[in-house]
Formats: sequence, structure tokens, C-alpha cells
Amino acid sequence: MNRLYLVKQLPVFILLLTTYSYLSAQETDKDLYNESCTSIMLGKNATDDGSVITAHTCDAYYRTWLDFVPAQTHKTDTTQKIYWGTLHTSSRWSRNNLELKGEIPQAKETFAYLNTAYPCLNEKQLAIGETTIGGRRTLRNRNGLFLIEELERVALQRCSNARQAIKLIGDLIKKYGYADNGECITIADKNEVWQLEIFGEGQDKIGGVWAAERIPDDHVGISANIPRIGEIDVHNSDYFMASENVFEVARKMGFWDGKETFKFWKAYSGSKPFSIREYFVFSTLAPSLNLKYDSEELPFSVKVDKKVNVRQVLELYRTTYDGTEHEMIRKLKVAKKSRDKNGNVTVDTIISPAAHPWMARDKRELLNSLQKNVVVRDRPISVQYCAYSWIAQLRSYLPDEIGGRLWFSFDVPRLSPRIPIYCGNLSLPKSFEICAQDHFNRNAADWAFRRANRLAMVNWGIGKEVVEPVVAQYEENVFSEINFVEKHAAELLKQDVNNAENGEKTQLCKEYLTNYSNSVARSSINKWWELGDDLWVKMRWKF
Repeated sequence: MNRLYLVKQLPVFILLLTTYSYLSAQETDKDLYNESCTSIMLGKNATDDGSVITAHTCDAYYRTWLDFVPAQTHKTDTTQKIYWGTLHTSSRWSRNNLELKGEIPQAKETFAYLNTAYPCLNEKQLAIGETTIGGRRTLRNRNGLFLIEELERVALQRCSNARQAIKLIGDLIKKYGYADNGECITIADKNEVWQLEIFGEGQDKIGGVWAAERIPDDHVGISANIPRIGEIDVHNSDYFMASENVFEVARKMGFWDGKETFKFWKAYSGSKPFSIREYFVFSTLAPSLNLKYDSEELPFSVKVDKKVNVRQVLELYRTTYDGTEHEMIRKLKVAKKSRDKNGNVTVDTIISPAAHPWMARDKRELLNSLQKNVVVRDRPISVQYCAYSWIAQLRSYLPDEIGGRLWFSFDVPRLSPRIPIYCGNLSLPKSFEICAQDHFNRNAADWAFRRANRLAMVNWGIGKEVVEPVVAQYEENVFSEINFVEKHAAELLKQDVNNAENGEKTQLCKEYLTNYSNSVARSSINKWWELGDDLWVKMRWKF
């Protein structure tokens, strides 16, 4: 684009780009469904501290409230209710949108777990990420009992490691049926992490078909809305698990002729098994492989060039491809004049401060009507329609109460601070119990972040200088104190053990971790309300 054209069109650019940014209401569920959620996984020998990592971005219109559900003991012959609609309730106590679909026998004892829209972590350091992967429409059968979020919940309540969870989920699908779209859940414990991909079995059966593959201990894997499991060696149980019908269904449905090499993704999806997110993560952590974006297929997982620090993973989740050929706003440039101390004027060409990496489709279409392909969107990892996200670290060398650590944030991952939440936590702030999707509510934690983050997008040149330094400072503060916090928590846990031996039951460790997590949460919430107020003033002439 030449400079003269930019100068002539500058008023139009500013008008289009400074409008309040949000995910267009005209974008369909299909658009969100195709681009919802990213889960990055790392084996214990791929991280610098020996932690196993899985993660999840809940990138769509799902509930933002969360709470801890305590461990429970149940009477014999009781049942567990299975619901549809849990992704869209308005608060911890609301029952709106819930539909009771059936019941299954209840376990005698269930573990405590963190109840996010897609339940994610239990007290035994078992964590489950999720991404919708679609697949062939002919596989879906709505007559099954389970949606993926309920399978996650039951697994977290009843299982202490990844292999148990995969086996249980497979058994539940076979017995009660699977009614969801194609789904991938990335299941990790303190020793290993697996990628489990599930599809329906077709219109004539309510069951499902699935395969699971383990990420090697020194590898990174990623699931980003595309089926990725390829060849399956069912005889290698250390790396593969699959439903008994995995080959039969593919042959019966005409997805596989029984002669060519069987690839799970090819049979049950038929789509190219990677896109920009997979390529970006693998290329970032294993640049020596020189992977090509125009390849027909990427490896299921890759060995990292260097061991990865969790802060590198946090950075990956902030990705909008700045400075690369995939940056959406790289062509939206304007002339900027500056004057030095001697009065000399220089002109530079910069990306417009009114442009930001999260422009909704309506804006992109308007800009592209002025000049074709001036805005080309490659789906970033950090998106503006993210409800919440987390990165879980699971550490075998620490007690479960301390070893399982979740880095949680609301709203846009690039613009919100991470709050540490532990397996040993007992509760969360009350503001976490209210959903922020349908109504503005100052009592909902998510609105503090959503309000400030959207105001920052009004003029990104100003907004990023307000928000991003505070995000960085919060991260630095937490990492500077986290080792002390965990060391003290370990001392309190020993005291709890001693007290129990003397007949006194205490929860000093859990109470301490809960207070710490909640203090970080409240501090960040208050700070983002302040940032929002500040941005209202700074942006008053920028709309």
C-alpha cells in the first residue's frame, strides 16, 4: 500500500479501527466452533523443572464462573446425574439451561476438583484440557448420554492418573453413548500427558470411537481444533490406547479401505491435520527441525530444542504473531511525524496505533473493501473471545496439594494476569462464582478484565502501554515470591501431618495456599478496575 493512499484514507481507517472491539454478534457458532480452544502439552523431560504441562483456552461463548467442588463420600446404590447445558449457566448456584439427560452409578468416594466450564483439575494432580476438533458430521449421534464436559467431570471425580481417566472415559462412552462433536481432551498427571480424540460412532449406534496417544516425555504437543493422531500401534500400550472399534467403524463408514496405511485423523476427519497454531508452537520450541507451513502433515509431537520454562508457555498463550508474516495488522501503516530538539521533522511509517490484533470480522471486511487483503487473519493463540484460560503444571516431586499448580486468567490471554491456583486450594473469591457473558456486573471478576481489555483496544498504541506493563509486573511479582510460598506451604503440610498424628485435624497448608491465591486474584481484579477507569479517560477522544 503506498503512502499517498494511506494519507487519503486515514480518516476512514481511524473511524473503522477505533470502534469498540468485540467478537461480532454476526459471527456464527460455526465460526467459533472452528476456532475455539488451544491446548499445549509438554512432557516432564521437556520442561526445565520436570513438570508435566497441559493447558486450555476456552475460546467461545461459555460460562466464566468457576468454583471448587469438595471431595465427597456417597452412600451405596446412589446415582450421579448427567446434565447437558453446564457450559451456559449464569452462576455457581443457577440451574438455568440445565437439562437432566440420565444417571449413572455413583462412586463411593469422589475427589475434589476445580469446576470450570470444562472441568480441569483435581486434588490428585490430574488435569484435563480441551479443544473441539469437529470431524465428519455423519459420525455424530445426539442419542448418546455424554457430552465432553461431563466426561471430564466424572473422570476428575474418580481418577488419579491419565491412563485411568482414558480407560474410564472409554468405558462410559461404550456403555452410555457419546453425543458430542469431535473432541480432543489433553489429559495429564504428574508423570505423563496424553492426547485423547473422540468421535461419535454414526447414526445407527450411540457409542463412540476414540484413540489416545502419549506425548513423549521430551516432546511438545498441541491440539488446536484439528484431529492430529495419525498411525496407531494398538500393541504399544505405553504410547497408544484406542476403542475396540477404531478400525471397524472407519471401514464400515467408508472412511478407510482397509488397505492403505490407517491414520486416525485422515479416517475420521479427512482434513489437513494442522494449521497456523500447531506450526507456530512447534517452530518456536523446535526451530532446528525447519518445519514447513506448506507441508502436508506435521509430526504428532516434536522434541524441544531446549527445555522449556513455564514462562515461555505463558508467552506462547499471549501470541498474536507480532512482527511476523502472520501478524494481521502488519499492512495497516500510517505516516508518523516527529520533531527533534532542533526542530527537524522526520517521517516514519508505522502500524497505525488504532489497529489492534483482535479486530472482528466486520472491521476486517470493511477494511478489505477499501483495499483487497489489506487485513488477512491467521488465527492467533490469544483471541478476544476467550472466556478464560489456564496452564497446568503437575509435579511429581511435590505433594499433591502443592505440586499441582494452575496459571489461570480471564478474558484475552495477552491482556490479563495469571493467577496461581493449587490442587490444595479450598475456595475462590466470591466474584469468581458469577458469569460475565450476558450481563454487566461489577461483582463478576471477569468484568474487571473484560472492561479494561476492550478499552485498551480502542487505541492499541495507547492501550498496550497501559495494560501490558502491568501484566508483566504481575507475572514478575508472582514468580519472585512463588518459591517462598511453596516452601512455606510444605512446612505447613508437615505440621498438618504431625497434628493429625496427635489427633488434631488441621488444613494449614490448604488454607495458606487458598489465601495466597485469593489475595493475588483480588489484587489483580482491583488493579484492572483501576486500569479500566484510567483507560476511559485516556480513550475519551479516541472512539
